[in-house]
Amino acid sequence: MSASLSTPSSSVSPSASAPTQADLLDFVRRTAADTELISSLPLDPEGRTWVRLDGPGGSEAWLIGWPPGSGTGWHDHAESVGAFLTAAGELRENSLATRLPTDGWKTLELSEDVDRERRLPAGKGRSFGRDHVHEVLNESTERHAVSVHAYYPPLPRIRRYSRSGPVLRLEQVERPEDWQ
Repeated sequence: MSASLSTPSSSVSPSASAPTQADLLDFVRRTAADTELISSLPLDPEGRTWVRLDGPGGSEAWLIGWPPGSGTGWHDHAESVGAFLTAAGELRENSLATRLPTDGWKTLELSEDVDRERRLPAGKGRSFGRDHVHEVLNESTERHAVSVHAYYPPLPRIRRYSRSGPVLRLEQVERPEDWQ
């Protein structure tokens, strides 16, 4: 599902410098507080749903619904910085506390101390820098979660990975035309 909605006005004007991670986190926090917007997202019991939003300063933003047991799989947002915040329910983020080579590899063996986990109940979120590798999960067996995401610059690509123990494997590179 895809559509565009207006969202709370941003403190970053289009002529201002590029939005920072802090600007994006502020935007997702204010947007997630818009209960009318959050409740307007159609929720599907089988798959994630999303609506494109007007992000600050030329950023790309999304409102995403997560059915019970759904997740993204391991991925990154290439050269974009970003932020996301849980508006309803709870999400878990697993991430890698290491910077991966951006190109030229298919398989990496990760060291033991790179795994991080965050629980993000409603109202909690985070920002992240370029090449941040993570997966986001709704582990609830009964309840949908809803979150707000923003990225700058707009996503040039998403790299998808598989993981088996310490081995991370690049599986696919998606471009905007693959998901819009």
